[in-house]
Amino acid sequence: MQLLAYILLYPPLWLISMLPMRVLFGISDLLYLVLYYLVGYRKKVVRNNLKLCFPEKTDEQRLALEKESFKHFVDVFMELIKSFTITENEISKRLSISNPELLDEYYREGKSVIFLSGHYANWEWVSFIVEKSLNYNMSVVYKKLKNKYFDKLIKRTRNKFGVNFVPTKDFYPQILTNLKNEKIQAYGFLADQSPKWEKIKYWGTFMDIEVPIVIGPETIARKLDLPVFYFQTERVKRGVYRSTFILLEDRPKSAPLYQLTNKYVAEMEKQIRKAPEFYFWTHKRFKHMGKKPK
Repeated sequence: MQLLAYILLYPPLWLISMLPMRVLFGISDLLYLVLYYLVGYRKKVVRNNLKLCFPEKTDEQRLALEKESFKHFVDVFMELIKSFTITENEISKRLSISNPELLDEYYREGKSVIFLSGHYANWEWVSFIVEKSLNYNMSVVYKKLKNKYFDKLIKRTRNKFGVNFVPTKDFYPQILTNLKNEKIQAYGFLADQSPKWEKIKYWGTFMDIEVPIVIGPETIARKLDLPVFYFQTERVKRGVYRSTFILLEDRPKSAPLYQLTNKYVAEMEKQIRKAPEFYFWTHKRFKHMGKKPK
């Protein structure tokens, strides 16, 4: 069944990916109308998230924000499809890093680094530019897809610009192996997900709401004392993104417990409040709200 789904879906997706971006964005406009007005994909989740995070906004303001967020959601989906055939030349015109020199000193000192980001702008594309703008090679943790054929496709697509996408269970062992072999590497995490209930270890504040927060990246950073940066990505215009590195902790082992995590959350929140329409509100980030054990 998995192979059949792959055979039926991949050829048309590949053909669509060959279209110019301006055509893909035209298709995106049409898909938005279907997704938002006919399908209503996770509309209740998005509406509830926006009401929780922006109680000061009027219903009309939140509705406008809701629609813009869905438009961006579909844009990123089309950009992901474009990844199948996009060239290095085109991707370099659409992605940039404003301060790559910030990492030069760490590379000269032979230090591996950790990048933290979230489901903002286009997290699928931004790792592509690291290999072209920095001396570092990049490894990114990812969750394997249930369909093994599409999993191989997505991984191959993500890896074609030199970025190594590694399944969650293999990521920390790879870091240890690289350190043992003195291989300098940059490691990327998306750390804004809601942890599973049985894995909750820390509750913090995100968008003025008390929620459990993932601490895996901080745990690794403290254990190995790797410098940690927030990989902030902004949408410059449709299909064009600019990233900036913000140092969170230079020596996390010496920092107070959870300070690194709190700094990351603060940077993520600051970015969301500045332009909330580019955050992915479709995930159930607040599903454990109000459940903290007393």
